[in-house]
Amino acid sequence: MNLTRRLLTLTLTASLALCCLCVSAQDKTLLTLEEALEIALSENPTIKIADKEIEKTGYAKKGTYAALYPQIDASAAYQRTIKKQVMYFGDSGQGMEVGMNNSWNGGFNLSMPVVNVGLWKSLKISAMDVELAVEKARSSRIDMIEQVSNAFYAVLLATDNHKVYKDIYDNATVNLANVKQKFDVGKVSEYDLISAEVTVKNAEPNVYEAENNLRIAHWQLKALMGVALDMEIECAGNLKEYESAMDASIDNLSLKDNSTMAQFEIQRRQLEKMVEVTKASNYPTLNLSGNLQWSAMDNTYKFSKYRWTPYSVAGLSLNIPIFAGGKRRFDLKQAKANVETLELQRIDTERSLNVEVLRQASLMQTSVRQLEAARSNVDQAQRGYDIAVKRYEVGGGTLLEINDSQLALSRAMLTFNQSIYNYMVARNALDRLQGKNITE
Repeated sequence: MNLTRRLLTLTLTASLALCCLCVSAQDKTLLTLEEALEIALSENPTIKIADKEIEKTGYAKKGTYAALYPQIDASAAYQRTIKKQVMYFGDSGQGMEVGMNNSWNGGFNLSMPVVNVGLWKSLKISAMDVELAVEKARSSRIDMIEQVSNAFYAVLLATDNHKVYKDIYDNATVNLANVKQKFDVGKVSEYDLISAEVTVKNAEPNVYEAENNLRIAHWQLKALMGVALDMEIECAGNLKEYESAMDASIDNLSLKDNSTMAQFEIQRRQLEKMVEVTKASNYPTLNLSGNLQWSAMDNTYKFSKYRWTPYSVAGLSLNIPIFAGGKRRFDLKQAKANVETLELQRIDTERSLNVEVLRQASLMQTSVRQLEAARSNVDQAQRGYDIAVKRYEVGGGTLLEINDSQLALSRAMLTFNQSIYNYMVARNALDRLQGKNITE
């Protein structure tokens, strides 16, 4: 009676698990890798921020060029005399107040650089700021491509691993049914029945964990794509489809298009231009200025009776730097030191990037070798499992042989899936290091 109750409970549990694991494909958006990348590159906030940086530096560049144009300002001033000045004539003690109660002044001021070497050279630095922002935006896109691709492959890995654990669970359930039939006719002991039940129970947590991993992988992909987390998506294909793309021979390990190195190059040119700007502080500057003013004074506020007196002047001002306590010389040394520091950083970074390139290439080659071993291992493990099941059905084997062969098969299949995933992740990292984009 206890045995019948236990079998009934196990059957109900298995049915409930199957209902939970059967996810309907209806109302799901099927996405390829290219479609996922396209959505991410248009919707992800990181990419939008990078585009805004380009726009912002573009405005800054235009603002810098505005320094070449005349600067025109309007001004106005009003003064109310509280105590007028007193003018005395001779030695007499009497004086006369002079001036008006109200004084008005307004007009326009104009200034424009005529010769300013430092300003001209600084304009090129502003242009390089835009170039640097564009390169950083390219770097953000390359990083995003790697992250989304890895997340897409992670979904495929979680899907394939879920299938492996689901197959293990299904096989355990089928074996339990066979053992139950044999037990009912007295061909196997209760120990085999209990062992089969335990195998089914042990398979359930792995299925639940695989299902949870798949759910988390979908969330991570949707977060990178910039879409709602409750959106139902399904990734097209499986990892085995990428098996043919695995190649152990890697010809190009160059960093020629690496975004980090490209940014170093732009920054180097900026610092070298800053040295020229610092040197230009020793050069004379010539500025044009102009002033047009109207002034009026009166004791009343009857503006129609005011006598407005115009006043205008234009001129050139020449400034020749002679001595500043050595500040310009020290500024120049500091600018040159910045160039040398950046060069040392570039060398160190390039060395680290070369090591990373070699490491990713080695991981790709290792994954190819692991796949070759796993491929043959899966075939052998599948054959061993089939033989163990047949032997048990005809009474020539034990349930332990089935469990051992099932465990070996699952490990081989998981290793097979992991090898493909590791290769694709390493290849994505290598593509990022080499500055490759989606079109390549």
